[in-house]
Amino acid sequence: MNLNLFGHNLVKKHIIIILLTFFICALTTAQTSNSLLQELNALNLSGFNITEIEDVLSGQFTLPGGKIAKDLPPFLRIAFTSKPTPESNIRIELWLPKDTWNGSFLGTGSGGGGGKIIYNGLISGVIKGYATANTDMGTSPGVDKIIDYPERWADFGYRSTHLMTVLSKKILETYYKKTPLNSYFLGCSTGGEQAMMEAQRYPEDYNGVIAGAPASNRTHLHTLFLWNLINTYDSVGNALISSEKMELLKKILLQNYKGKDGGAPSDNFFTDQRMLNFDSEILPKCSESVLDSCFSRQEIAVLKKLYDGPTNMRTGQRIYAPSPLGATSLEVTPSSSLFYMFKWIFGENYDYTKFDFDNDMQKMDSILAPILNANNPNLSAFKNSGGKLLMYTGTEDQIVPYPDAINYYERVIEAQGSLKETQNFFRFFLVPGMGHCNGGPGLNDIGDKLAVMRDWVEKGIAPDKIIATAFICCDKSETRFKRPIYPYPKFPHYIGGNPNSPSSYDGVDHPRGEVLKPDPIYLK
Repeated sequence: MNLNLFGHNLVKKHIIIILLTFFICALTTAQTSNSLLQELNALNLSGFNITEIEDVLSGQFTLPGGKIAKDLPPFLRIAFTSKPTPESNIRIELWLPKDTWNGSFLGTGSGGGGGKIIYNGLISGVIKGYATANTDMGTSPGVDKIIDYPERWADFGYRSTHLMTVLSKKILETYYKKTPLNSYFLGCSTGGEQAMMEAQRYPEDYNGVIAGAPASNRTHLHTLFLWNLINTYDSVGNALISSEKMELLKKILLQNYKGKDGGAPSDNFFTDQRMLNFDSEILPKCSESVLDSCFSRQEIAVLKKLYDGPTNMRTGQRIYAPSPLGATSLEVTPSSSLFYMFKWIFGENYDYTKFDFDNDMQKMDSILAPILNANNPNLSAFKNSGGKLLMYTGTEDQIVPYPDAINYYERVIEAQGSLKETQNFFRFFLVPGMGHCNGGPGLNDIGDKLAVMRDWVEKGIAPDKIIATAFICCDKSETRFKRPIYPYPKFPHYIGGNPNSPSSYDGVDHPRGEVLKPDPIYLK
């Protein structure tokens, strides 16, 4: 009995100790949060307001919508807003690892029209030990809801990302009592545009910037979306060329050209479409009785429009690069969500199918190009600050065509005076067969981009080659093949052997440029 009583008392003691420990930790946490709030309030940051602050200690976090992120290190979550103008309402979240901070800051990008916090970037960053931030870019609850708020257009274009960066650094410096060793930015698509904006406008914000598939020439990219819509649908919304015919086109192109651009004979994607010299004469023409395996005159006319790209119909000046050869989906439908900036300028009920590629383009550019387009090739300030920039995009990206990235990189080379000078701080990787940011029929993952960038910034090891992977699907559990990719203008060339092995490829210089170029007036 005494032993049982002793055991019972021992259990009670353990429970009391656990409860006291929990109470002390909770009290300490509350004191830490209150202390941090007081210190931040003392900074008197203009337009700054903390909306939530919480310690996440359980290893998991419930995301909006109910999904639970697991296996997280303990971190402090701070949600806050920034209002640089009375119209503005920029939402930002900063996740601060408690015991696993690696000493660096990571800004992460958004996608599409913004409008929400991207939690995947926050999760990935905090797991790797970064103090990590993300912003909704000031467009919540949706990019179509800010038609009458032009200051929020500027927030979307550049202000939100810069303020996320500056304010997050002030918070983390207050919390950790030290400045970050290095700062990195990682984003793709709209996130890639954010990356390029930071390098061009705020060259001292980040030591290393990773820009994937940058939607940098924003007003003219969306004009491409509109061009594709107008040329692939009739006035009542019927498709002028079917998805099946686009797939047939891809099949014919592969039959005629695969392996001629450096790829392996077994590839079902292109390595570098610039080398294909496409001629519509290779396409089988339809007779009245055969329609499924051929192309009508109307369909061939549509394809020629698509692969010419948007032009000013009065002057003939090119506005933007066309979709990549072999694109099987043009990512636009009559109900597409990609036309918000036309509504900003011309009104919510504007019929964008009536868009004038001369006067309307000029009006839209006069208002939006200065705040949305990241087209400045002068990166000298970023270079002189010691910054490193890595840009990548897929050769089968059907949303942000790779020729725009090539055109921009070539203009940076011209501004720097040589390819060598440019590659000292800015390297560009074209990824064979990758779609938009990932996916696609070819390579769909280029590995740990942050690790590559850290080696460059912190050890001076510039990336001369990256081993990219083609995973079977989404969970990265099965690999189809691996292949090296190289800084432009090098591409992987098959030299024999197992086409799934990286050792079967060598880096070969391809001709520089060789893509359709917009007129200079559309590069502002």
